[in-house]
Amino acid sequence: MPVPVLSDSVRLNNGKNAEVLYNSIVMNTNPSLIPSPQKLDRDPHLFMGFLTLVVAVMYVLTLISYPDVRKTGTLILFTVLINIHLVLHWMLEKIAARPRLVVWYIVAQGVLAFTITLLSGNTGMIFALFMGLIGEAIGLLGITRWGILAAVYYLLLSFVNFIQFLGLESAKWWALGTLPIVFSIAIYVRLYIRQMEARTQAQALLADLEAANRQLTEYAARVEDLTIASERQRLARELHDTLSQGLAGLILQLEAVDAHLAGNRPERARTIVRETMERARSTLADARRAIDDLRRSGTVGLGAAARQEAERFIAATGIPCEVSISLCASLPDPVTEAAIRAVTEGLTNIARHARAKNAKLRIVTLEEQNELEIEINDDGIGFDPKVIESGHYGLLGMRERVRLTGGRLEIHSEAGKGTQLVIRFPLEKHADE
Repeated sequence: MPVPVLSDSVRLNNGKNAEVLYNSIVMNTNPSLIPSPQKLDRDPHLFMGFLTLVVAVMYVLTLISYPDVRKTGTLILFTVLINIHLVLHWMLEKIAARPRLVVWYIVAQGVLAFTITLLSGNTGMIFALFMGLIGEAIGLLGITRWGILAAVYYLLLSFVNFIQFLGLESAKWWALGTLPIVFSIAIYVRLYIRQMEARTQAQALLADLEAANRQLTEYAARVEDLTIASERQRLARELHDTLSQGLAGLILQLEAVDAHLAGNRPERARTIVRETMERARSTLADARRAIDDLRRSGTVGLGAAARQEAERFIAATGIPCEVSISLCASLPDPVTEAAIRAVTEGLTNIARHARAKNAKLRIVTLEEQNELEIEINDDGIGFDPKVIESGHYGLLGMRERVRLTGGRLEIHSEAGKGTQLVIRFPLEKHADE
Protein backbone atom coordinates (compact mmCIF):
# COMPACT_ATOMS: atom_id res chain seq x y z
CA MET A 1 0.00 0.00 0.00
CA PRO A 2 1.42 3.43 -0.89
CA VAL A 3 2.61 5.41 2.08
CA PRO A 4 2.41 9.21 2.40
CA VAL A 5 5.88 10.48 3.19
CA LEU A 6 7.01 13.96 4.13
CA SER A 7 10.35 15.50 5.00
CA ASP A 8 11.75 14.39 8.35
CA SER A 9 12.46 18.03 9.11
CA VAL A 10 8.75 18.66 9.68
CA ARG A 11 7.84 19.53 13.24
CA LEU A 12 4.50 20.19 14.90
CA ASN A 13 5.37 23.89 15.11
CA ASN A 14 5.84 24.23 11.38
CA GLY A 15 2.44 24.07 9.77
CA LYS A 16 3.51 25.62 6.50
CA ASN A 17 6.07 22.89 5.82
CA ALA A 18 3.56 20.25 6.88
CA GLU A 19 1.04 21.59 4.38
CA VAL A 20 3.57 21.77 1.57
CA LEU A 21 4.94 18.32 2.25
CA TYR A 22 1.49 16.86 2.62
CA ASN A 23 0.84 17.86 -0.98
CA SER A 24 3.76 15.61 -1.96
CA ILE A 25 2.13 12.39 -0.68
CA VAL A 26 2.40 9.41 -3.02
CA MET A 27 4.12 11.20 -5.91
CA ASN A 28 5.51 9.40 -8.93
CA THR A 29 8.47 7.36 -7.69
CA ASN A 30 10.70 8.08 -10.68
CA PRO A 31 13.36 10.39 -9.16
CA SER A 32 14.40 11.72 -12.55
CA LEU A 33 11.04 13.45 -13.04
CA ILE A 34 10.06 16.73 -11.44
CA PRO A 35 6.34 16.59 -10.67
CA SER A 36 4.11 19.35 -11.90
CA PRO A 37 1.76 21.24 -9.54
CA GLN A 38 -1.16 19.36 -11.07
CA LYS A 39 0.55 16.07 -10.19
CA LEU A 40 1.15 17.21 -6.62
CA ASP A 41 -2.51 18.10 -6.22
CA ARG A 42 -3.73 14.84 -7.72
CA ASP A 43 -1.57 12.32 -5.81
CA PRO A 44 -2.99 12.96 -2.29
CA HIS A 45 -6.47 12.42 -3.67
CA LEU A 46 -5.37 9.12 -5.21
CA PHE A 47 -3.95 7.98 -1.89
CA MET A 48 -7.07 8.98 0.01
CA GLY A 49 -9.17 7.27 -2.63
CA PHE A 50 -7.14 4.10 -2.15
CA LEU A 51 -7.66 4.19 1.63
CA THR A 52 -11.36 4.84 1.14
CA LEU A 53 -11.59 1.84 -1.21
CA VAL A 54 -9.82 -0.45 1.29
CA VAL A 55 -12.06 0.65 4.17
CA ALA A 56 -15.18 0.33 2.00
CA VAL A 57 -14.23 -3.22 0.99
CA MET A 58 -13.60 -4.20 4.60
CA TYR A 59 -16.90 -2.57 5.56
CA VAL A 60 -18.82 -4.71 3.05
CA LEU A 61 -16.92 -7.90 3.96
CA THR A 62 -17.61 -7.29 7.63
CA LEU A 63 -21.32 -6.87 7.02
CA ILE A 64 -21.36 -10.07 4.99
CA SER A 65 -19.23 -12.19 7.31
CA TYR A 66 -20.34 -10.94 10.75
CA PRO A 67 -24.14 -10.97 11.25
CA ASP A 68 -23.96 -9.24 14.63
CA VAL A 69 -22.77 -6.08 12.93
CA ARG A 70 -25.97 -6.00 10.86
CA LYS A 71 -28.07 -5.32 13.93
CA THR A 72 -29.72 -1.93 13.67
CA GLY A 73 -27.96 -0.10 16.50
CA THR A 74 -24.57 -1.63 15.80
CA LEU A 75 -24.90 -1.07 12.06
CA ILE A 76 -25.76 2.61 12.51
CA LEU A 77 -22.89 3.21 14.92
CA PHE A 78 -20.47 1.18 12.80
CA THR A 79 -21.43 3.08 9.63
CA VAL A 80 -21.22 6.50 11.31
CA LEU A 81 -17.75 5.77 12.75
CA ILE A 82 -16.53 4.50 9.39
CA ASN A 83 -17.73 7.70 7.72
CA ILE A 84 -16.14 9.92 10.37
CA HIS A 85 -12.89 8.00 9.96
CA LEU A 86 -12.94 8.57 6.19
CA VAL A 87 -13.98 12.23 6.44
CA LEU A 88 -11.00 12.89 8.74
CA HIS A 89 -8.73 11.27 6.17
CA TRP A 90 -10.04 13.60 3.49
CA MET A 91 -9.60 16.62 5.81
CA LEU A 92 -5.95 15.81 6.51
CA GLU A 93 -4.66 18.53 4.16
CA LYS A 94 -6.45 21.25 6.12
CA ILE A 95 -5.51 19.66 9.44
CA ALA A 96 -1.81 19.50 8.44
CA ALA A 97 -1.88 23.27 7.93
CA ARG A 98 -2.65 23.70 11.64
CA PRO A 99 -0.01 21.77 13.65
CA ARG A 100 -1.95 21.90 16.91
CA LEU A 101 -4.72 19.83 15.34
CA VAL A 102 -2.33 17.10 14.15
CA VAL A 103 -2.00 15.58 17.64
CA TRP A 104 -5.77 15.55 18.12
CA TYR A 105 -6.18 14.06 14.66
CA ILE A 106 -3.83 11.16 15.51
CA VAL A 107 -5.55 10.53 18.85
CA ALA A 108 -9.03 10.69 17.32
CA GLN A 109 -8.17 8.38 14.44
CA GLY A 110 -6.66 5.86 16.88
CA VAL A 111 -9.81 5.87 19.01
CA LEU A 112 -12.03 5.57 15.93
CA ALA A 113 -10.00 2.68 14.49
CA PHE A 114 -9.99 0.90 17.88
CA THR A 115 -13.77 1.30 18.26
CA ILE A 116 -14.55 0.31 14.65
CA THR A 117 -12.43 -2.82 15.03
CA LEU A 118 -14.21 -3.77 18.26
CA LEU A 119 -17.63 -3.29 16.67
CA SER A 120 -16.70 -5.31 13.58
CA GLY A 121 -15.14 -8.23 15.40
CA ASN A 122 -13.00 -8.65 12.27
CA THR A 123 -9.23 -9.05 12.81
CA GLY A 124 -8.65 -8.03 9.21
CA MET A 125 -9.95 -4.59 10.11
CA ILE A 126 -6.91 -4.21 12.37
CA PHE A 127 -4.51 -4.34 9.44
CA ALA A 128 -6.80 -2.38 7.14
CA LEU A 129 -7.14 0.58 9.54
CA PHE A 130 -4.01 0.71 11.69
CA MET A 131 -1.41 -0.03 9.01
CA GLY A 132 -2.83 2.78 6.89
CA LEU A 133 -2.76 5.13 9.87
CA ILE A 134 0.83 4.18 10.72
CA GLY A 135 1.94 4.89 7.18
CA GLU A 136 0.04 8.16 7.19
CA ALA A 137 1.56 9.25 10.53
CA ILE A 138 5.13 8.52 9.50
CA GLY A 139 4.48 10.15 6.17
CA LEU A 140 3.05 13.26 7.82
CA LEU A 141 5.61 13.61 10.64
CA GLY A 142 8.61 11.81 9.16
CA ILE A 143 10.91 9.43 11.03
CA THR A 144 11.08 11.73 14.02
CA ARG A 145 10.21 11.51 17.68
CA TRP A 146 6.63 12.55 16.98
CA GLY A 147 6.32 10.17 14.06
CA ILE A 148 7.64 7.23 16.09
CA LEU A 149 5.35 8.08 19.02
CA ALA A 150 2.33 8.15 16.71
CA ALA A 151 3.31 4.78 15.20
CA VAL A 152 3.78 3.23 18.66
CA TYR A 153 0.38 4.61 19.72
CA TYR A 154 -1.34 2.93 16.76
CA LEU A 155 0.61 -0.30 17.31
CA LEU A 156 -0.49 -0.49 20.96
CA LEU A 157 -4.13 0.03 20.02
CA SER A 158 -3.92 -2.63 17.32
CA PHE A 159 -2.25 -5.02 19.79
CA VAL A 160 -5.05 -4.50 22.32
CA ASN A 161 -7.65 -5.15 19.60
CA PHE A 162 -5.82 -8.29 18.50
CA ILE A 163 -5.55 -9.90 21.94
CA GLN A 164 -9.19 -9.04 22.64
CA PHE A 165 -10.17 -11.18 19.68
CA LEU A 166 -7.61 -14.01 19.87
CA GLY A 167 -6.18 -13.85 23.39
CA LEU A 168 -2.76 -13.01 24.73
CA GLU A 169 -1.30 -16.34 23.63
CA SER A 170 -1.76 -15.22 20.01
CA ALA A 171 0.40 -12.13 20.48
CA LYS A 172 3.22 -13.73 18.49
CA TRP A 173 0.96 -13.87 15.45
CA TRP A 174 0.26 -10.16 15.86
CA ALA A 175 3.99 -9.53 15.99
CA LEU A 176 4.61 -11.69 12.93
CA GLY A 177 1.84 -9.90 11.03
CA THR A 178 2.43 -6.25 11.98
CA LEU A 179 6.11 -5.76 12.76
CA PRO A 180 7.40 -6.75 9.29
CA ILE A 181 4.82 -4.44 7.74
CA VAL A 182 5.87 -1.56 9.99
CA PHE A 183 9.54 -2.27 9.27
CA SER A 184 8.83 -2.21 5.52
CA ILE A 185 6.93 1.04 5.91
CA ALA A 186 9.88 2.60 7.78
CA ILE A 187 12.33 1.58 5.04
CA TYR A 188 9.96 2.81 2.36
CA VAL A 189 9.57 6.11 4.22
CA ARG A 190 13.33 6.58 4.48
CA LEU A 191 13.86 5.96 0.79
CA TYR A 192 10.93 8.14 -0.10
CA ILE A 193 12.22 10.98 2.08
CA ARG A 194 15.52 10.93 0.19
CA GLN A 195 13.64 10.97 -3.09
CA MET A 196 11.49 13.86 -1.90
CA GLU A 197 14.57 15.83 -0.80
CA ALA A 198 16.16 15.25 -4.21
CA ARG A 199 13.00 16.43 -5.93
CA THR A 200 12.75 19.46 -3.67
CA GLN A 201 16.33 20.36 -4.51
CA ALA A 202 15.64 19.82 -8.20
CA GLN A 203 12.59 22.08 -8.03
CA ALA A 204 14.58 24.73 -6.14
CA LEU A 205 17.37 24.47 -8.72
CA LEU A 206 14.85 24.79 -11.53
CA ALA A 207 13.39 27.89 -9.91
CA ASP A 208 16.89 29.35 -9.46
CA LEU A 209 17.70 28.62 -13.10
CA GLU A 210 14.52 30.32 -14.24
CA ALA A 211 15.31 33.34 -12.08
CA ALA A 212 18.88 33.39 -13.41
CA ASN A 213 17.56 33.15 -16.96
CA ARG A 214 15.27 36.12 -16.36
CA GLN A 215 18.18 38.10 -14.91
CA LEU A 216 20.41 37.19 -17.84
CA THR A 217 17.69 38.32 -20.23
CA GLU A 218 17.45 41.64 -18.39
CA TYR A 219 21.24 41.99 -18.32
CA ALA A 220 21.44 41.20 -22.03
CA ALA A 221 18.94 43.96 -22.75
CA ARG A 222 20.94 46.39 -20.62
CA VAL A 223 24.21 45.38 -22.27
CA GLU A 224 22.61 45.87 -25.68
CA ASP A 225 21.46 49.37 -24.69
CA LEU A 226 24.91 50.22 -23.32
CA THR A 227 26.55 48.81 -26.43
CA ILE A 228 24.35 50.92 -28.67
CA ALA A 229 25.09 54.03 -26.58
CA SER A 230 28.83 53.28 -26.62
CA GLU A 231 28.76 52.72 -30.37
CA ARG A 232 26.97 56.01 -30.88
CA GLN A 233 29.62 57.80 -28.85
CA ARG A 234 32.37 56.04 -30.77
CA LEU A 235 30.81 57.02 -34.10
CA ALA A 236 30.47 60.60 -32.87
CA ARG A 237 34.18 60.65 -31.99
CA GLU A 238 35.16 59.12 -35.31
CA LEU A 239 33.05 61.55 -37.29
CA HIS A 240 34.47 64.47 -35.35
CA ASP A 241 38.06 63.23 -35.59
CA THR A 242 37.81 62.62 -39.34
CA LEU A 243 35.17 64.68 -41.11
CA SER A 244 34.85 67.55 -38.62
CA GLN A 245 38.56 68.07 -38.07
CA GLY A 246 39.32 67.51 -41.74
CA LEU A 247 36.69 69.94 -42.95
CA ALA A 248 37.74 72.50 -40.34
CA GLY A 249 41.30 72.29 -41.66
CA LEU A 250 40.10 72.60 -45.25
CA ILE A 251 38.06 75.67 -44.37
CA LEU A 252 41.08 77.30 -42.73
CA GLN A 253 43.23 76.59 -45.76
CA LEU A 254 40.58 77.90 -48.15
CA GLU A 255 40.28 81.04 -46.05
CA ALA A 256 44.05 81.45 -46.38
CA VAL A 257 43.78 80.97 -50.15
CA ASP A 258 41.10 83.65 -50.26
CA ALA A 259 43.26 85.98 -48.23
CA HIS A 260 46.30 85.46 -50.49
CA LEU A 261 44.21 85.96 -53.62
CA ALA A 262 42.80 89.17 -52.16
CA GLY A 263 46.36 90.29 -51.44
CA ASN A 264 47.42 89.50 -55.00
CA ARG A 265 49.67 86.60 -53.99
CA PRO A 266 48.57 83.89 -56.47
CA GLU A 267 51.68 81.74 -56.13
CA ARG A 268 51.22 81.41 -52.40
CA ALA A 269 47.51 80.72 -52.98
CA ARG A 270 48.34 77.92 -55.42
CA THR A 271 50.69 76.35 -52.89
CA ILE A 272 47.96 76.31 -50.28
CA VAL A 273 45.47 74.93 -52.82
CA ARG A 274 47.79 71.99 -53.46
CA GLU A 275 48.14 71.45 -49.73
CA THR A 276 44.36 71.70 -49.42
CA MET A 277 43.87 69.03 -52.07
CA GLU A 278 46.31 66.79 -50.25
CA ARG A 279 44.48 67.43 -47.01
CA ALA A 280 41.14 66.65 -48.68
CA ARG A 281 42.48 63.30 -49.91
CA SER A 282 43.78 62.53 -46.43
CA THR A 283 40.43 63.44 -44.90
CA LEU A 284 38.62 61.22 -47.40
CA ALA A 285 40.94 58.32 -46.54
CA ASP A 286 40.33 58.88 -42.81
CA ALA A 287 36.57 58.93 -43.40
CA ARG A 288 36.74 55.66 -45.31
CA ARG A 289 38.73 54.07 -42.51
CA ALA A 290 36.12 55.26 -39.99
CA ILE A 291 33.28 53.89 -42.10
CA ASP A 292 35.05 50.54 -42.40
CA ASP A 293 35.66 50.62 -38.63
CA LEU A 294 39.41 50.35 -39.13
CA ARG A 295 42.04 51.54 -36.74
CA ARG A 296 45.15 53.41 -37.69
CA SER A 297 47.71 50.77 -38.63
CA GLY A 298 50.53 52.49 -36.78
CA THR A 299 52.77 52.71 -39.84
CA VAL A 300 52.85 56.53 -39.39
CA GLY A 301 54.63 57.38 -36.16
CA LEU A 302 53.48 59.99 -33.68
CA GLY A 303 56.45 62.24 -34.32
CA ALA A 304 55.98 62.37 -38.10
CA ALA A 305 52.22 62.79 -37.84
CA ALA A 306 52.56 65.60 -35.26
CA ARG A 307 55.06 67.49 -37.46
CA GLN A 308 52.73 67.14 -40.46
CA GLU A 309 49.85 68.56 -38.42
CA ALA A 310 52.03 71.45 -37.24
CA GLU A 311 53.12 72.23 -40.81
CA ARG A 312 49.52 72.23 -42.02
CA PHE A 313 48.58 74.48 -39.11
CA ILE A 314 51.34 76.96 -39.95
CA ALA A 315 50.54 76.92 -43.67
CA ALA A 316 46.82 77.44 -43.10
CA THR A 317 46.98 80.10 -40.38
CA GLY A 318 50.40 81.71 -40.67
CA ILE A 319 50.78 81.31 -36.89
CA PRO A 320 54.29 80.20 -35.90
CA CYS A 321 54.29 76.88 -34.05
CA GLU A 322 57.36 75.72 -32.15
CA VAL A 323 57.59 71.91 -32.22
CA SER A 324 59.61 69.88 -29.75
CA ILE A 325 59.39 66.08 -29.93
CA SER A 326 61.38 63.53 -27.93
CA LEU A 327 59.98 60.01 -28.11
CA CYS A 328 61.07 56.49 -27.33
CA ALA A 329 61.56 53.99 -30.14
CA SER A 330 57.93 52.89 -30.36
CA LEU A 331 54.55 53.57 -28.79
CA PRO A 332 51.45 51.38 -28.50
CA ASP A 333 49.02 51.87 -31.38
CA PRO A 334 46.07 52.99 -29.15
CA VAL A 335 48.26 55.69 -27.55
CA THR A 336 49.64 56.78 -30.94
CA GLU A 337 46.17 57.12 -32.42
CA ALA A 338 44.74 59.00 -29.42
CA ALA A 339 47.78 61.28 -29.31
CA ILE A 340 47.53 62.18 -33.01
CA ARG A 341 43.84 62.96 -32.61
CA ALA A 342 44.57 65.13 -29.58
CA VAL A 343 47.31 67.09 -31.40
CA THR A 344 45.03 67.64 -34.41
CA GLU A 345 42.16 68.81 -32.23
CA GLY A 346 44.37 71.06 -30.11
CA LEU A 347 45.86 72.84 -33.12
CA THR A 348 42.45 73.12 -34.79
CA ASN A 349 41.02 74.77 -31.66
CA ILE A 350 43.90 77.29 -31.66
CA ALA A 351 43.24 78.14 -35.30
CA ARG A 352 39.50 78.51 -34.85
CA HIS A 353 39.11 80.10 -31.43
CA ALA A 354 42.36 81.32 -29.82
CA ARG A 355 43.28 84.36 -31.98
CA ALA A 356 46.83 83.52 -31.07
CA LYS A 357 50.07 84.93 -32.42
CA ASN A 358 52.23 82.01 -31.35
CA ALA A 359 51.75 78.34 -30.58
CA LYS A 360 53.90 75.61 -29.13
CA LEU A 361 53.73 71.83 -29.37
CA ARG A 362 55.81 69.61 -27.10
CA ILE A 363 55.68 65.81 -27.09
CA VAL A 364 57.99 63.87 -24.80
CA THR A 365 58.26 60.42 -23.27
CA LEU A 366 58.71 60.59 -19.50
CA GLU A 367 60.71 57.45 -18.85
CA GLU A 368 60.67 57.67 -15.07
CA GLN A 369 56.88 57.99 -14.94
CA ASN A 370 56.52 55.68 -17.97
CA GLU A 371 54.15 58.21 -19.54
CA LEU A 372 53.74 60.10 -22.77
CA GLU A 373 53.19 63.82 -22.22
CA ILE A 374 51.76 66.20 -24.81
CA GLU A 375 51.70 69.94 -24.19
CA ILE A 376 49.95 72.40 -26.53
CA ASN A 377 50.28 76.12 -25.75
CA ASP A 378 49.04 79.33 -27.33
CA ASP A 379 49.12 83.03 -26.35
CA GLY A 380 45.55 83.70 -27.47
CA ILE A 381 42.49 85.16 -25.79
CA GLY A 382 41.99 82.20 -23.46
CA PHE A 383 38.71 81.08 -21.89
CA ASP A 384 37.19 79.68 -18.72
CA PRO A 385 37.68 75.86 -18.80
CA LYS A 386 34.70 75.46 -16.48
CA VAL A 387 32.38 77.13 -18.98
CA ILE A 388 32.51 75.46 -22.38
CA GLU A 389 29.80 76.57 -24.79
CA SER A 390 27.43 73.93 -26.18
CA GLY A 391 28.36 72.67 -29.61
CA HIS A 392 32.10 72.62 -28.82
CA TYR A 393 32.46 68.88 -29.18
CA GLY A 394 36.20 69.03 -29.84
CA LEU A 395 37.32 69.30 -26.23
CA LEU A 396 34.60 66.87 -25.13
CA GLY A 397 35.70 64.33 -27.73
CA MET A 398 39.35 64.84 -26.82
CA ARG A 399 38.65 64.36 -23.13
CA GLU A 400 36.66 61.19 -23.80
CA ARG A 401 39.25 59.70 -26.16
CA VAL A 402 42.04 60.41 -23.69
CA ARG A 403 40.01 58.85 -20.88
CA LEU A 404 39.27 55.69 -22.89
CA THR A 405 43.00 55.25 -23.44
CA GLY A 406 43.62 55.61 -19.72
CA GLY A 407 45.10 59.09 -19.98
CA ARG A 408 44.49 62.43 -18.30
CA LEU A 409 43.68 65.83 -19.81
CA GLU A 410 44.40 69.09 -17.99
CA ILE A 411 43.24 72.46 -19.32
CA HIS A 412 44.87 75.63 -17.98
CA SER A 413 43.47 78.88 -19.34
CA GLU A 414 42.41 82.36 -18.31
CA ALA A 415 40.88 85.19 -20.27
CA GLY A 416 43.66 87.12 -22.06
CA LYS A 417 46.42 84.75 -20.86
CA GLY A 418 46.31 82.01 -23.47
CA THR A 419 45.64 78.31 -23.08
CA GLN A 420 47.69 75.28 -22.14
CA LEU A 421 46.58 71.70 -22.77
CA VAL A 422 48.53 68.96 -20.96
CA ILE A 423 47.76 65.36 -21.89
CA ARG A 424 49.41 62.34 -20.29
CA PHE A 425 49.07 58.74 -21.47
CA PRO A 426 50.26 55.83 -19.31
CA LEU A 427 52.50 53.48 -21.30
CA GLU A 428 52.69 50.61 -18.80
CA LYS A 429 48.98 49.81 -19.24
CA HIS A 430 49.50 49.26 -22.98
CA ALA A 431 52.87 47.53 -22.73
CA ASP A 432 51.47 44.10 -23.75
CA GLU A 433 49.10 45.33 -26.46
